Amino acid sequence: MAARQIVLDTETTGLNAKLGDRVIEIGCIEIRSRQLSDRHFHVYLNPERDIEEGAAKVHGLTREFLADKPRFGDVAKDFLDYVRGAELVIHNAEFDIEFLDQELALAKLGTLREHVAGIVDSLALARELHPGKRNSLDALCERYAIDNAHRTLHGALLDAELLAEVYLAMTRGQESLMMELDAAEARNESAVRIDASALTVLRASAAEAAAHEAYLDALEQDAKGGVLWRRLKR
Repeated sequence: MAARQIVLDTETTGLNAKLGDRVIEIGCIEIRSRQLSDRHFHVYLNPERDIEEGAAKVHGLTREFLADKPRFGDVAKDFLDYVRGAELVIHNAEFDIEFLDQELALAKLGTLREHVAGIVDSLALARELHPGKRNSLDALCERYAIDNAHRTLHGALLDAELLAEVYLAMTRGQESLMMELDAAEARNESAVRIDASALTVLRASAAEAAAHEAYLDALEQDAKGGVLWRRLKR
């Protein structure tokens, strides 16, 4: 797991990048060493095309609202500078990757994977952890008791914030395991460092010593080579 992760979400004009749909919003939340940072990336984009009615009902963004916003090419460098070298966490990653790869190709900037350390699909992870169950972002928020009441419409930054909390909750078992291993190691270290002066030595009584010698006498009669303990004492 990378020390720096970026939880990313996009909104688009429609569902099909191959038919010319475009990215209209990008939202990113940074996680450093499993802690949310206050460094995020968020931008609305002018797609220079109409927005499908079904998509508009999901995110509420209109062409009029986006008319004065920058084009992807205008913010591409800032976006890549932000995500470069990080591990990305994306829900249903292939959808967002296809759209972002298309935007990067139009800007002649390669593919998304060329700029990042790796990509984690949180939907695939959720399906592995919860097979046969609903694993939408809303369902995961409910499962992990994350408040999403303010999510009346989809929004890239809001969804990235919720997904960041969901992802940390889903992977908390890994963190707990490491903490348990660290604690066990600490206990072992403390067990080794014993102050011998604090130990109490209980010596055998005369009767106990005599009984022990009688036991060794019996062993010596049965053992042709003698009793090892007596040879070592000599």
